[in-house]
Amino acid sequence: MRTIAILTAAALAACAQTVSMPDAREGAAIYAENCAQCHGASGKGDGPWASGMTPPPSDLTQLTMDGEFPRAHVLSVIDGYDRTDLPGKEMPEFGLLLEGDTVPVDVGDGVLTPTPRPLAALMAYLESIQEG
Repeated sequence: MRTIAILTAAALAACAQTVSMPDAREGAAIYAENCAQCHGASGKGDGPWASGMTPPPSDLTQLTMDGEFPRAHVLSVIDGYDRTDLPGKEMPEFGLLLEGDTVPVDVGDGVLTPTPRPLAALMAYLESIQEG
């Protein structure tokens, strides 16, 4: 009976392992591969392709509003879910960022939302480069 209890406890512990939120370093690599061409290495909208774009790419270092980083909005723009009234409607959708394992992300409403890890990593990076 004791062996069953120990095995049950071990199984529960294995199931209870939490998936960690990716850090900004993981997102920096995704940014460099998918975003820097337009938004620039520093995120200021001055990438090598930016000069020929109308409107120009957004300055991603200035997304924070009233001291809050708009996680839900940023995620919806990147994944292509909501581009309403955005000046850069022609920004491509990044389907590969929507694949893979998910991590729980609080998008500002206190509810943990399963979010594809690459998308969460990119959001973490963008949050880390805020200047405002």
